[in-house]
Amino acid sequence: MQTELLREDQSRSPEQRLRPQRSRTDCPILLSPRLVLRAPHEDDIDALAHLANNANVATMVSRMPHPYTTADAADFVRRAKAGTIGKCVYAITKADNGAFLGCCGIEPHPDGKTAELGYWLGEPYWNQGYATEAAQVLTDMAFRTRDIDQIDARCRVMNLASRRVIQKCGFQFQGSGMVGSLALGGSIAVEWYRLDRKTWVSLRSWGGMR
Repeated sequence: MQTELLREDQSRSPEQRLRPQRSRTDCPILLSPRLVLRAPHEDDIDALAHLANNANVATMVSRMPHPYTTADAADFVRRAKAGTIGKCVYAITKADNGAFLGCCGIEPHPDGKTAELGYWLGEPYWNQGYATEAAQVLTDMAFRTRDIDQIDARCRVMNLASRRVIQKCGFQFQGSGMVGSLALGGSIAVEWYRLDRKTWVSLRSWGGMR
């Protein structure tokens, strides 16, 4: 069956292959060359608490408190399972040994045509291309399985590494603004980027997102 589906997919035009396929699972396990993106579970709690309890991480993520405790991690896993913190939340793990690296997710906007991409990695895993790899595979899944027109992403103005991830995934600068930060207890300046479906199709057809 998998071979037949592959042959059928290869026989279609790039635009047809990249059309949303609503028959697919809404939040499937996602694979990339070095990563597995899957639902968070209880075995992640200790690693999640260890990596998230870092001011260098928390101050870059608007909805992460600091300090971050084991209880916070357990509550996050529970709410992720219940779907109360997002429709598609993933643990980012290494394909070779299953190590927990961080989290990412895609959340639909009320307009039904826009989704928002979010991600964070533990500091030991920065600057190794993992964030870009996770963001790309999650972006691909969202456009393939959802009837959306665009995906938004935001990063702190001072977060140069996150900006590079967003730009490498094809997102274009839209503007700047302020959002609340749990860790800092106030507002932070962020930049807003957007990737529309037409651009994504072009980038995937040209091989420009790998």
